[in-house]
Amino acid sequence: MEFINPSFLWALLTLAIPVIIHLFYFRRFKKVYFTNVKFLQEIKEETSSRNKIKNLLVLLSRMLALAALVFAFAQPYIPQGENIKTGNSAVSVFVDNSFSMNAEADGVPLVDIAKEKARQVINAYTQEDRFQILTHDFEGRHQRLLSKEDALAIIDDVNVSPAVESLSKVISRQKQATFGQEENEISYIISDFQQSITDFKNYSDSTLELNLLPLQSVQENNISLDSVWLESPVPMLNQNNKVIVRVTNHSEEVAEGVRLSLIKDGQEKPEGTFDIAPNSSVIDTINITMLKSGWHKAEIKVSDYPVQFDDVYNISLFVPENINVLSINNNRNNRYLTALFNGLSLYKLTNQNQNKVDYGALKNYDLIILNDLSSISSGLSAELGGYINDGGNILAFPSVNANINSYNDFLNSLKANILKSLSDEAKTVSRINTDEFIFKDVYQYVGNNLKLPTSSKNYQLTNFQNRNEEYLLKYRDGSNFLLKYKRGSGHLYLCASPLDSDYNDLVLNAEVFVPMLYKMAIASDETQKISYTIGKDDIIETTNRGQGGNDIVYNISGAEEFIPGKTNLGNKVLLSINDQVKKSGFSQLNLAEQKVAELAFNYDRKESNLAVTNKDDLSNIAKDKAYINLYDDALTAELTASIGEKDKGIVLWKWCLILALLFLAIETLLLRLLPK
Repeated sequence: MEFINPSFLWALLTLAIPVIIHLFYFRRFKKVYFTNVKFLQEIKEETSSRNKIKNLLVLLSRMLALAALVFAFAQPYIPQGENIKTGNSAVSVFVDNSFSMNAEADGVPLVDIAKEKARQVINAYTQEDRFQILTHDFEGRHQRLLSKEDALAIIDDVNVSPAVESLSKVISRQKQATFGQEENEISYIISDFQQSITDFKNYSDSTLELNLLPLQSVQENNISLDSVWLESPVPMLNQNNKVIVRVTNHSEEVAEGVRLSLIKDGQEKPEGTFDIAPNSSVIDTINITMLKSGWHKAEIKVSDYPVQFDDVYNISLFVPENINVLSINNNRNNRYLTALFNGLSLYKLTNQNQNKVDYGALKNYDLIILNDLSSISSGLSAELGGYINDGGNILAFPSVNANINSYNDFLNSLKANILKSLSDEAKTVSRINTDEFIFKDVYQYVGNNLKLPTSSKNYQLTNFQNRNEEYLLKYRDGSNFLLKYKRGSGHLYLCASPLDSDYNDLVLNAEVFVPMLYKMAIASDETQKISYTIGKDDIIETTNRGQGGNDIVYNISGAEEFIPGKTNLGNKVLLSINDQVKKSGFSQLNLAEQKVAELAFNYDRKESNLAVTNKDDLSNIAKDKAYINLYDDALTAELTASIGEKDKGIVLWKWCLILALLFLAIETLLLRLLPK
């Protein structure tokens, strides 16, 4: 047996007090009056012997009661290991409140069991200890140490949340809160330990004691709608826009008859059923047709029970009213360009002379065509460079009389291959790149029936490998006719031949020319953002609609209404959500009273896979590490007593108090019941 506070044992000297009281109090003589002294000698001898035994018993009970009380303050214990703790503790308790904790054990949600276990942990410590209550929400109030009373109150406020963090981040937060605060730094993790978040196998920080309390129920089968994306960068009006969905079966059994449906404009439309093999995914396509421009909201659903947080995927789609194209011309407009775009109702073509270009309006165009310009001025070159870096698309057709130096200055600024000399050799295009977006899915079959362009004048181009070019159309001799360069967020398309039909019959090849311009105008390496993930996608990018910028205030309205943080980046504004959206659904981004965008939010799918780290694996993590403890019976154990024994051994001070009270009771009985 050992003592936490052995210095209190000096108080055993107080055992002399009842001895002194006994010697001085019970030795006093008392005068007793008798009417008959015949039997005085016999009574006196008998009473003296009985009183002596009684007094000794009272003295013994008093000394034992006082000794037991002294031992109680010294806090004796029987050591059970080498990690007995003395002094105050900084205790961090993580309560897993993710969606998976909605699972039940004996009819009770795991999150409620976790809260009760957290209370038992707190009650295992003293009022002098300090506590942190942490959840997946990582709220500000969870980042500091609290009193015992405040910690218990925080536990009562814990509710299931869409937020989910890896356990390595949780331990890091616990370490930040407890480091250097008290003599003992102790962490408790109360969780179902899903495999998707359990990532601390290599944990080796011995300064923070880590206690694992797994609460696990019968694993449910789950079907999740993982992700949804657009095939095309921009959805188009009055067309079948392909939306691709991925559905995953997170179980060991075949999922049969999974129903997929689309809810749009308040109407639900079935999209078919399919089977999914165990632990695998299925990718399917849904066609969505928009009959009007502007913002559209849609929900895609799968049939599944009982885990349903990942069965609905919300998306918002913006259909532009017009695709704006600018043709910068030398002296005259190209009649073929004009005729082509007049035949596309969604596209709007604007022609401008190269000497009258409105630089400030360039950002309003989706595609800029440089049509047979004899030269590119330094001012226009700089503006076009900024335009393409911000996501614009440029298609350049050099003039037959081009000032090669001015063109090469422009091309060099974009790190593209440059023009060398003009050749009069007639050439025919023989290869078309159908793997690239511009011509992808345009033709069912590319054969001899497809007429490709020919040119009688073409510029020879340098062929530096570090320019990272991609060919779209290639001549029979292997030289390039049409190239693509990815620069910044935009694209540069460079043709080796003028657009003039006298030298290049591209404009006469509608099978190539029409889809080429159609898709160049909507080309983007970044597909339209159709949804955001709660807790993950904290940044919304939108166009800067203000003049000064800083005095423009956006707000987001929906289930929650708040003003997002804002950062101005030239023509763009970055809005930070800062975890203020907690529920999946739709919200509206507003500027003053005007709607800017519809925003779709979805829960994180990290916990869709309900597989947990079993107790054997957790035991392997804790193996040979004295600072990691596994409570493998956490679901049923009474933690308050278990923790007390872990930290203090078998604690005996309560028994000492009981003995002290018992001996005092014996003293009372001796004084009251035994005759004098």
